[in-house]
Amino acid sequence: MKINTLLVGLLTSVTLVVGSAQAAELSIVSGDTGNGLAFLRSQLDKFEADTGHTVTVVPMPSSTTDQFGQYRLWLAAGNTDIDVYQTDVIWAPQLADQFLDLTEAAKDVVGDHFPSIIESQTVDGKLVALPAFTDAPALYYRKDLLEKYGKTPPTTWAEMEATAKEIMDGERADGNPEMWGFVFQGNAYEGLTCDALEWVMSNGGGQIVEADGTISINNPQAAAAIDRAAGWIGTISPEGNLAYMEEESRGVWQLGNAVFHRNWPYAYSLGNGDDSPIKGLFDVVPLPAGDGEGARSAATLGGWNVAVSKYSPDPEAAIELALFLSSAEVQKERAINQSNLPTIEALYDDADIAAAQPIIPAWKEIFQNAVPRPSAPTKTDYNEVSSMFWSAVHNTLSGNGTAAENLELLEADLTELKGDAW
Repeated sequence: MKINTLLVGLLTSVTLVVGSAQAAELSIVSGDTGNGLAFLRSQLDKFEADTGHTVTVVPMPSSTTDQFGQYRLWLAAGNTDIDVYQTDVIWAPQLADQFLDLTEAAKDVVGDHFPSIIESQTVDGKLVALPAFTDAPALYYRKDLLEKYGKTPPTTWAEMEATAKEIMDGERADGNPEMWGFVFQGNAYEGLTCDALEWVMSNGGGQIVEADGTISINNPQAAAAIDRAAGWIGTISPEGNLAYMEEESRGVWQLGNAVFHRNWPYAYSLGNGDDSPIKGLFDVVPLPAGDGEGARSAATLGGWNVAVSKYSPDPEAAIELALFLSSAEVQKERAINQSNLPTIEALYDDADIAAAQPIIPAWKEIFQNAVPRPSAPTKTDYNEVSSMFWSAVHNTLSGNGTAAENLELLEADLTELKGDAW
């Protein structure tokens, strides 16, 4: 009897020890707000129920530039408070040394993702992060307004300008003084690098820094594309567009006060929400082409991933969370609820996704036009390269010098930064 009691006591103790060892308290950073934050929390609740772990969301600024700066501070200090980081597609080369290698943990699922996206998160053979969703922007347009004025969706920037101006003027004359032709991301931050890369690339002006490290941005096609965009400010785009990030531009668009809008896929589901004034009134097409030699549609490759800090006190549980957030189950839910593009190719043929978000299968054409930012060739200097580029572009948009003048200065600054590093 005493022996049985002793055994029960020992087994109870072992169970308690094992249980406490298995249950981890994790944290994940997120710059999401509104629906995005609610979606993340709903998925974390499922993870908690399935694993017994708990996950705290640590809020971050909405600006990806500010997020990156905070990440670097925390990681440089060996911060153990953050287990899982949500990372932009461009950050892998800069943060690789601070994250765990997920190659072994993901060996059974890595083949399900688009190879190019896995490649973007692999640095010196180390899988730095697992893809959560991919991104490529589109040109949003008001179907009802284009139909009213007998217009078709533009295929060039020149067509977009002309159509935007005609409809804007017409709608203002009809009693909507708030109507604008085109809203985009014009603030001086990473989002402007994305927009401006599209203008430049679509006009045959290259990718700022080419794959072999050549600094290519100082050329006539690039200057013409940026000067054209500067001409939008105060004509088809409000002066305030110089301070817009994604959410500010979407706010104008979703209130029904813009004909065209450049944004990522997330804005599609929000625009079709029950409380949206433009529900059912818009559609998307690939971003317009320029008119220079080599003109084409170009969409900056975006996307978000999940990485595990090498300073996490609970690396196994943190890897579990990263695998969960990048899984087909979560990507399917994210596609249906957030209209984010999956990185798992099979999901583009999923009937439930197609029924809930018909635009996702159609986004394949836009995704095929995606161009990467020059993070790979500029390595750990990418953030500074991007900052120099968006500053030169923002100066031009603001009327502080022509594009040719600002790109000449940019080339000199980039050459000095490059040295022998790239």
